[in-house]
Amino acid sequence: MSYTLVDAGVNLTNHQFDDEHLDVITRAKSAGVEKMLLIGCDLSSSEQSLALAKTYQLFSTAGIHPHDAKTATDSLESQLTLLANQPQVIAIGECGLDYNRDFSPRDIQRSVFRRQLALAEQLNLPVYLHERDASDDMINILSEFNVRGILHCFTGDENALKRYLALGLYIGITGWVCDERRGQALQSLIPSIPLNRLLIETDAPFLIPRTVKTKPKSRKNEPSLLPYICQTIAELYQLEPHVIAKQTTDNFYTVFGLETR
Repeated sequence: MSYTLVDAGVNLTNHQFDDEHLDVITRAKSAGVEKMLLIGCDLSSSEQSLALAKTYQLFSTAGIHPHDAKTATDSLESQLTLLANQPQVIAIGECGLDYNRDFSPRDIQRSVFRRQLALAEQLNLPVYLHERDASDDMINILSEFNVRGILHCFTGDENALKRYLALGLYIGITGWVCDERRGQALQSLIPSIPLNRLLIETDAPFLIPRTVKTKPKSRKNEPSLLPYICQTIAELYQLEPHVIAKQTTDNFYTVFGLETR
């Protein structure tokens, strides 16, 4: 492979990767994945992601996932600010709304989401967003703030896509697009995403691309499999994979302001 990639979303602190961080990163680099963004889903994983980003010269986020919104305390903003002061932390999140699982009450999800958006605005950092079955509330709340960022693991419909793009968001696409069973609707929307607003991510260890010919024995996804996602997206745009690779890499550095950070 003659191109390099950036994985815009990896859950490297997930227990499935315990004791193999270096191996995962080594395999990723061998597959052309030069950088990755390590996702924080609560304060603990945000701290762990930062530590890994420091060790392996990667990037990380700091935030509270809607599943964990009920754990947020009054000191959330000060705790996230301490993390965000580190140069490896390039976004606030993963934050947003999830009405599919409802692991946290919806009113608490909305409150904690607003708090993180306000903090991102204050710190002038992008947001790393999660949304499931909550696009109307999500879009209404986002419109209250002046933030930029990425809608992670987009699987919504055409209307939601148009509205997210209208807000200026970048769209993150995962291995969901490689699923010939449940990914057909997403596949049909891919050409509607402007190339300069596209990011690709594995969301490892979840959502292993079904196009992987020889599945790893562990059955878990990892950043080294990002080229399979790039290949599928390239086919949907009717472009060569290296074009998608370069554009999504450029987009990553643009949305996260890494030219000047």
